[in-house]
Amino acid sequence: MPAIVLLGAQWGDEGKGKATDQLGERLDYVVKFNGGNNAGHTVVVGGETYALHLLPSGILTPGVTPVIGNGVVVDLSVLFEEIDALEARGVDAGKLLVSSSAHLIPSYNRVLDRVTERFLGSRKIGTTGRGIGPTYADKMSRVGLRVEDVFDASILRQKVEAALDLKNQVLVKVYNRRAVEVDEVVDELLGYADRLRPMVADTGLLLHEALDRGETVLLEAGQATMLDVDHGTYPFVTSSSATAGGACTGSGIPPTRVSRVVAVVKAYTTRVGEGPFPTELSGPEGDALREAGAEFGTTTGRPRRCGWYDAPVARYAARVNGVTDFVLTKLDVLGGLERIPVCTGYEVEGRTLDELPATQTDLHHARPVLTELEGWEEDISGARTWEDLPPAAQRYVEALEEMSGARISVVGVGPGREESVVRHDLLG
Repeated sequence: MPAIVLLGAQWGDEGKGKATDQLGERLDYVVKFNGGNNAGHTVVVGGETYALHLLPSGILTPGVTPVIGNGVVVDLSVLFEEIDALEARGVDAGKLLVSSSAHLIPSYNRVLDRVTERFLGSRKIGTTGRGIGPTYADKMSRVGLRVEDVFDASILRQKVEAALDLKNQVLVKVYNRRAVEVDEVVDELLGYADRLRPMVADTGLLLHEALDRGETVLLEAGQATMLDVDHGTYPFVTSSSATAGGACTGSGIPPTRVSRVVAVVKAYTTRVGEGPFPTELSGPEGDALREAGAEFGTTTGRPRRCGWYDAPVARYAARVNGVTDFVLTKLDVLGGLERIPVCTGYEVEGRTLDELPATQTDLHHARPVLTELEGWEEDISGARTWEDLPPAAQRYVEALEEMSGARISVVGVGPGREESVVRHDLLG
């Protein structure tokens, strides 16, 4: 079977981990293709909650081979901490594969990330401070460290020395911080070599061979479309390609092998960090939505900004990614609301726009045009078929589908794997 891309349609935290977990034993490989440990998936399996940050969510499914692709940036300390935590809970991480071409997050980039964000003050981006941005910058500047370098001490030292020639100048002379010692960095990374070696492979080749055998490969995005470095709300974005195009470059799988693009979208909208958010709710209304949806970051614990469903954002995600199917999550959170506003367009300085504004300036000034849909009082967490949903909830889903540019194939009504209504087979 060709590859399937699974990604976020909004600003992240849509429930991609649950969507992967639902496909479960039907998958052979789950590949994380972008990002680092700056994003997380929360997956509930058998009543147990797992918070994953760097590892693909497929690691929780027996029989699935989880892969960290070449497009990911890897903090080795976090990788092994996460593996140890899972194994302590009885999860077997022995099948994990890591691309030899994936880039490493060295300690000096974590330092630079934090001090740079503080230096920006009111102009801060909202980074998690985990070194992801500086590591992607090193990658593009061709001064980065790759997984394969850990197995050659001489090359590793040369690369660290070259990187620190400039970075120590910045740390000392601009930020008044102490210089980072070359030996300190090299020794830390070499200390992981023996444990890392069995996991490392030419993952692009292995995935190509798996597809040739007819196996099912899921390419799982970190972050989301509106945080994509090219197609998101720049500069308030992540440092990698979180869209369907990034799935190919971040895994080594060509676009001709991709058969479906599944985008996960919440029944409302959330965002973490700085940047424009046209449907954002402030005050008691936003607080109530946050509490009802338990909207706090998996990785950082930060409270998420909350707002109503934004149909132009969903349409944009459908267009940019070539979405074939939406998975709508957290419909249950909206239960009990008499009327549910949905954004159908924007007002920008006297103009009405039906699509996402093309410029940063217009997006910052955009005000949502809201249409109210009928709510429902019933608890829908027990719904397992379309007919189980109240008529008003069905109409809400159908209205969102009509506005959003692709069919809604699965509706989430709770955090657990089984708490979903399947309308269309995601692999069919």
